Amino acid sequence: MSENRISASLSPADKEAVMQAIATIREKLPFLVDLTPEDRRTMLKMGDKSRAFVSKALEVATQNPNFLPRSFDLEEMRRDLEIYEDLYPVLLSLTQLQELVDDTCIASASEAYAAALAVYSYAKASGDVAGLDAVIDEMGRRFNRRSKKKKPEVSVS
Repeated sequence: MSENRISASLSPADKEAVMQAIATIREKLPFLVDLTPEDRRTMLKMGDKSRAFVSKALEVATQNPNFLPRSFDLEEMRRDLEIYEDLYPVLLSLTQLQELVDDTCIASASEAYAAALAVYSYAKASGDVAGLDAVIDEMGRRFNRRSKKKKPEVSVS
């Protein structure tokens, strides 16, 4: 078997505490939006260079509001940038946490699957153990490949 990278357990109380902490985060951020894939694709994105541009534009607009049309909401621009700046470190922390949780799930699932394959292999090799034939057959169905049905040929006249 391969290297064992994780050997841990999560108590029901700790799991509940983590889930409650996530619920608290959601509760403290009631303004979060859920974008559609189309929204994500079509919206303007702000990277580091754009971030500096937006900050400069806000500074220019704040110091020179007279050239802006009356319909331009400078305070809303300020709030948008402020919430972005406030959420950015939260995003970084959650992204790091999500990556760690994802990696741990992948590693633990891989180890469990490798162990299951070993159990299946050992069970098949020691076929003389009474009562395992049905279980081995059932486990073996995981590896049965479905034959692809031939598509009916269409004749073109």
